[in-house]
Amino acid sequence: MVQLCFVLDLRSLVPPLLRDIKQSLLQLANFYAISSSSSSHARKSVTLGDKIGLCYVFKNRLSSSDELAVAYNPVGNFNLRDFHHAVNNLPYDAFLADIDSISDLMISNVLSERVLYSWQGKDIERKVIVITSTLPEDIDSIVQKSLMDAADKCVSVDFAVFQQKSIHLTDTRENINNFRRCISHLDNCSVQTYIPDFRVFHSLVKRWLLILKDDMEEPLLARLIFKDNLFDSVNHIFCNLFAPVNPITNIFTQCRTCRCHGIPLGDAEKNFSRLSCSVTGCNLETCDVMENSVQLGEKNILFLPSFYNSLKPLQISLPINITVTERINLTSLDEGLIIGASFVVIPSSYHPIETTSDDGDQSDLNVQLFRGLSSFLHSMNQGLICSSNCDLETMAEAPYHCYYILQPSDTGPMLMRRLAGAEEVLRVPDNQLVDSSINKEIESSVQACLLKYFLNQKVHFQN
Repeated sequence: MVQLCFVLDLRSLVPPLLRDIKQSLLQLANFYAISSSSSSHARKSVTLGDKIGLCYVFKNRLSSSDELAVAYNPVGNFNLRDFHHAVNNLPYDAFLADIDSISDLMISNVLSERVLYSWQGKDIERKVIVITSTLPEDIDSIVQKSLMDAADKCVSVDFAVFQQKSIHLTDTRENINNFRRCISHLDNCSVQTYIPDFRVFHSLVKRWLLILKDDMEEPLLARLIFKDNLFDSVNHIFCNLFAPVNPITNIFTQCRTCRCHGIPLGDAEKNFSRLSCSVTGCNLETCDVMENSVQLGEKNILFLPSFYNSLKPLQISLPINITVTERINLTSLDEGLIIGASFVVIPSSYHPIETTSDDGDQSDLNVQLFRGLSSFLHSMNQGLICSSNCDLETMAEAPYHCYYILQPSDTGPMLMRRLAGAEEVLRVPDNQLVDSSINKEIESSVQACLLKYFLNQKVHFQN
């Protein structure tokens, strides 16, 4: 288990940058809440572990001193509503425009029994991510000792520095280089610089999500067994199986919740005067009820922006609209991005296409068009990328676009398979085999083993 602790230095984060960071944290929390894991531990657990902590550093304007505040303390099961409130309530007015550099990141206060080490779990790995726009030139002995002690407690500290382009901000590259030299002897510390960009934030969210997911920390071990020996008396290969996509829950149900606790309210009680909070028992007025809530399964509640108030669940009507967006070479298709069930696609003979042409009988035009499409795609070894608002597996309208790949065959029918969207694609593990060379004796032995397998000259699917 890995626990993340985000520390935001609000003194150095301009409001536009802070807004993007807050949005990234909310996306991370949402992805984590709706993600499912392939690990055995996750399948047995019915609750979501509390793995995310949130702190921030600000200057107290009354005492003129720097202070550390804990916005979200992981103490039990992950509470998505409370984390959303913690992120949304981060103050925008803590930025100090007249400072050249930060002298204290309060990291020693974070790495203490009062904060990080008091959180649940003693024998777990923790990662502290300090998000700032500037770093001190040097670190004192107290900070040095705190970082060294953190290594003994399986705690790593990453400093994520967002460099601004604004001319009124001091260039901090020299400070960053000096800071790097100060922590260069610490294996558990790192400094990464970023330019505020939506692609950068998207990449960081995916990277943080991988840290939270148990199945990526503990890959699924498999053994590939052959009929004959590959080399000497060895007839098997051990492999690690990684999921290329992040499965997300598609059970989105619109509901109403109380504003005080975020608990779903009964749909049968349509009169607001009869609604009451299940925790306090108090009656709820119109302003106390949140209409723009979505329930995911039985455990999690997402709070959508106010402009989603008019969102109503729609019934799927036939025919399902599937839009072709682009053509793709099948040789460049990453098969790991194909998820879910497959659908055999054949032309419908019950829905002929009407035309104004007088050229012969047009009753089978739909079939002819389908065959022409499949034949051309097969000759070019290409497929079609399609999108739809319908999830074909659940036959329900999805709250996100579903993407599909339409592949031809040499027998006529085509195959439609679900493609992972941007929200689901995970980072591929680093390939360590690119520069490795193969022993000639082992290579020849493996080839001899494979040549004993029957070669199927023609593989296709049929209706």
